[in-house]
Amino acid sequence: MLKKVIVFFLVILFLPLLAYAQNIRVLILDKRFPLLPDDETALKQIGNIKGELLLRGKYYKGKIEVWKGKKGLYVINELPLEEYVKSVVYSETTDDWPLEALKVQAIVARTYAVRQILKNKDRLYHLSSSTLHQLYRGTQKDKLIEQAVNETKGLIVTYRGEPIEALYHSTCGGKTEYAEEVFSKSEPYLRSVKNDCSISPYWRWRKRISKAEMERALGIKDLRDIKIVSHTKSGRAKELKIITGLKTLQINAKDLRRVLGWRHLPSTWFSISREGENFVFDGRGYGHGVGLCQWGALEMALKGLTYKYILGYYYPGTKIERYHED
Repeated sequence: MLKKVIVFFLVILFLPLLAYAQNIRVLILDKRFPLLPDDETALKQIGNIKGELLLRGKYYKGKIEVWKGKKGLYVINELPLEEYVKSVVYSETTDDWPLEALKVQAIVARTYAVRQILKNKDRLYHLSSSTLHQLYRGTQKDKLIEQAVNETKGLIVTYRGEPIEALYHSTCGGKTEYAEEVFSKSEPYLRSVKNDCSISPYWRWRKRISKAEMERALGIKDLRDIKIVSHTKSGRAKELKIITGLKTLQINAKDLRRVLGWRHLPSTWFSISREGENFVFDGRGYGHGVGLCQWGALEMALKGLTYKYILGYYYPGTKIERYHED
């Protein structure tokens, strides 16, 4: 009797990991379809096919749905999760990554996707194909990526039995960021860790942005100066003082990145100086800095470290588990 009770509780304990859906629904976002729908319940389905669709030079396989709303058309691609992971790894890496680094990206991409499936299980789609979530560019073929995904099939990173918020970014610049500094939510496994990602082209950078461009982005006139008011716990700029001829404003550094454009201001780890009509940003890193640093993970893999070690380093206190059984 005791053995039956133990088995029962073990089944209940691991049931969530075994019950995740094996398909994912992706809202396709690109220049033609750039917007998220305001109200999913107001959308009307006008098309539904199974097979392959060529859309703006990219092939999408699986189930393709077309929905119509007030702002235009929306395309949703439903496909097997593992095929989705292959495309994300292809989209998020380059063709010279070693197998172990690709395995890291595969597990992180799968973990992120599984968490979104659970979070949005009652919605029309689970996530989008853009950097709002993860890059997904339809069907892609690469033997090494397929090997990495197949050899890690079903593996996700968990914390206390649940898939983690598997945040990642391109380049941390030497130290990752605390989650609460960017997303106003603390997670025990999203702490700041030191990291060498010096092989990244964004390890150190300099950007010159004209006074006029800054004024357009911020919607102000007569910009006089920009000063850093405070820093995050990892040393990144947190709050900025915008000084004009009429008033002084205070904004978050991450909001300045957003209005200028992510590529234009790669991260919030910067200092500011002035050269004539230009503001000079000397910085390090690319992205929000939270979680796994992709270039740092690549450097670790090149040094011979395993995907298990790399994931444990960036997400301390977590485990790698299989989310379902075949």
